[in-house]
Amino acid sequence: MEKLRIGIIGYGNMGTGHVANLTAGKVPDMELTAVCDIAPARREAAAAAHPQLAVFEKAADLYKSGLCDAVLIAVPHYSHPGLAIEAFQNGLHVLTEKPAGVYTKQVKEMNETAAKSGKVFGIMYNQRTNPVYQKLREMIRRGDLGHIKRITWIVTDWYRPQAYHDSSSWRSTWREEGGGALINQNPHQLDLWQWMFGMPDRIFAKVSFGKYYDIEVEDDVMAFFEYDNGTTGEYITSTGEAPGTNRLEIACDMGKIVVENNKLTFLRNVISEREFNRTNTQPFGRPECWECNVPADFSGGAQHVGILNNFADAVRKGTPLLAPGEEGILGLTISNAIHLSGWTGETVDVGHFPDDRFYELLQEKIRASRVVKKASQVIADTKGTY
Repeated sequence: MEKLRIGIIGYGNMGTGHVANLTAGKVPDMELTAVCDIAPARREAAAAAHPQLAVFEKAADLYKSGLCDAVLIAVPHYSHPGLAIEAFQNGLHVLTEKPAGVYTKQVKEMNETAAKSGKVFGIMYNQRTNPVYQKLREMIRRGDLGHIKRITWIVTDWYRPQAYHDSSSWRSTWREEGGGALINQNPHQLDLWQWMFGMPDRIFAKVSFGKYYDIEVEDDVMAFFEYDNGTTGEYITSTGEAPGTNRLEIACDMGKIVVENNKLTFLRNVISEREFNRTNTQPFGRPECWECNVPADFSGGAQHVGILNNFADAVRKGTPLLAPGEEGILGLTISNAIHLSGWTGETVDVGHFPDDRFYELLQEKIRASRVVKKASQVIADTKGTY
C-alpha cells in the first residue's frame, strides 16, 4: 500500500478541517479520495471546493465504492458507532471523531465489531499528542510523583454563549447531541484523565442542566472521583464562565504538579512527604521543596495531524496507535457516570457501570427532548443515518 486511501463521513466543522489538512499534504502517507454528507448544500460545497474527490450522499455507497481503504467519521455523536460498525462490516479501517458515542451500551457493540474485523480502529484523541501531557504520563508511570493523593482539574475555559447553542438544531439537546459540556467539550480531558491516572472506582456528581443558557443539557458540573487506593479527584467544568480556567493540580507524596497555560511545574519535595512525616520531630516542620519547570515541548504537539499520521502508520506499517478506538469507552464511561450521578443523586460504581440503566434513563431524556421527531429517528442503535 503506497498511500492509505481515506474517505471522510461528514463535511461539517470537523470534517472540513480534516479535508483541509489532508488536501494540504500534511499527512504524506494518506490520500483523501471521497467525502460523504447527507446535506445537499454540503455535498455541493465539497464538490465545488474539491472536484477531484468523489462525493456521496450515503455512507453505504462510499463503503462499497472501492475508493477507500479507511474512513474518518466526523458526524453528530449518536451516529459514530453505527457508521463505524457498518464500515468494519465492509472491510474498512476506521478512525472516528470523539466521543466514541453517547452511551456505553452502544460503544461496546462497536468495540466488539472492531475486534472481530481485524481492522485498525482509532479515535481522534488529539490531546494525547500534547508533549506536556505525554511528559506528565511518563512521570506518573515512572513513579516520580510517588502516591497521588488528590487530583483537581478545573476546565472552565469552554465558554459557549447562547448563540453557539442556537447555531444548529442538533446542539445542546438530549435527542440530537446526547448531552452538553461533558459529551461535546470535555471528552479530551476525560480521556486524558483516565490515560494518565487510570479509571476512578466511584463517582459522585452535582450537575446543573440549563443553569446559564436556554438548553436542556448540562452546562455546569462538579464531580468527585474516588480510587480504591485512596486517591481522590475533583473534576469541575462549565461552559458558562468567562474568563475560564484550565488548571490541573496533582498533590502527591513528592510534592505538587501544576499544569496550566500548557506548562508543567513540579513543586518537588526533596524527600517524600510520607518519609518526612515519619522522621520529622519539629511541630511545624515541612519538607524542603524545589520549584522545577519540567522541560517539555510547549507547542501543543501535532494534534489532529499527529493522529492522522499515526493512524496511517498503524495501517501501513503496524505502528502502535497513540489513541486506539477501543479506549474511547473509558472516557465515555466517566462521562456517563457523571450524568447518571447527576440524574439520580447516587454514587456510581464505575467498575460495574450499569449500561442498561443509563440507556433507559437517557431514553427518558430523549422522549422529553424539545426537538420533536418521529420515533424512528430518535436513535439508530447500530445503523448510522448517513
